Amino acid sequence: MLSVLLVGILVVMLWDPTNAARSIHRRLSSKELVGNRPQMGWNSWNHFGCNIDENIIRGTADAMVSTGLSKIGYEYVNIDDCWGELNRDSQGNMVAKASAFPSGIKALADYVHSKGLKLGIYSDAGSNTCSKTMPGSLGYEEHDAQTFVSWGIDYLKYDNCYNGGINPQDRYPKMSDALSKIDRPIFYSMCEWGDQNPAIWAPKIANSWRTTGDIQDSWESITANADQNDKWAAYAGPSGWNDPDMLEVGNGNMTSVEYQSHFSIWALMKAPLLIGCDIRSATPVTLEILSNSEVINVNQDPLGVQGKKVGEQGDLEVWAGPLSNNEVAVILWNRSGSQASITAKWVDIGLPSDAAVKARDFTHTFHQLYKATSHQQWIHMLAKCTF
Repeated sequence: MLSVLLVGILVVMLWDPTNAARSIHRRLSSKELVGNRPQMGWNSWNHFGCNIDENIIRGTADAMVSTGLSKIGYEYVNIDDCWGELNRDSQGNMVAKASAFPSGIKALADYVHSKGLKLGIYSDAGSNTCSKTMPGSLGYEEHDAQTFVSWGIDYLKYDNCYNGGINPQDRYPKMSDALSKIDRPIFYSMCEWGDQNPAIWAPKIANSWRTTGDIQDSWESITANADQNDKWAAYAGPSGWNDPDMLEVGNGNMTSVEYQSHFSIWALMKAPLLIGCDIRSATPVTLEILSNSEVINVNQDPLGVQGKKVGEQGDLEVWAGPLSNNEVAVILWNRSGSQASITAKWVDIGLPSDAAVKARDFTHTFHQLYKATSHQQWIHMLAKCTF
């Protein structure tokens, strides 16, 4: 198995300015700008799939508050596919599925808002959603945007199924334009699966864009999505984030070490932190991983530069990214499947070769490199080091 070591380092940073955070963002109809930092919240799909109803959404909002997750930045409660009826009504409106959401989406949004949270919803840039149980928004972009704002929606995940072969660069801007015309800031999350390299063109129209296919609750999937997402690091920044898909932490098919590693990698990459488990029954270990404030601070750092792979020697890799206040976060990643010693050289992470750095959790000072032993299925988190 693979293992990860996350190290936050406080240093004077000399970083390639061409990888600085970008300020490109989609137009909004109000002065408020959404997406300045990677989105944090919850999404129903990874755990529930189509088996969702309003009680699950209300209970999740309650749990978001009672567990303390809302206090540390998790704010979106997002309904994924399968929330609507198969057909639109006589006025062309999407309709909430009566058997699952009898109170309607507006009432649900009001409940979520009463908890100090925000409600997200799902649609598709095609004729149907991926489940094919409800209509997509292709050709109804402005109509549906008005529906969403009337319900009090704060977030839209916009998928890519049943698209009729129409170029995504023609389909996705139409919803962006529709959202720009409404009097409500809605986070626009494109789920184009990375098919047409959206990192290149989506920063002008969306707040985040998927760079990968769907994630699975396996370490192989985590690794594959991280590698694919890493290719596009230079294109991410405040108001526009690469999205390697939602978190699998707590869904039960990986070890706690793998979940810690998954969370750490996503944090360094400035990926969205959208919980994908049932937080109503989350274990203390799961909540501890999801509540790690030092890891979250790396993800939410206002500089907004995506961490990336900066060095490798065979199966041993160094990933790093600059933070504000002259800090840098570093991951030492052992892919060898056995215990190995990994070295992060100052030159790899953008530091002068003569910089002296002191780890907060240690009493000694490091010169020119930081070296650590990474064990199979083992993670060790340091906080920050200072020079």
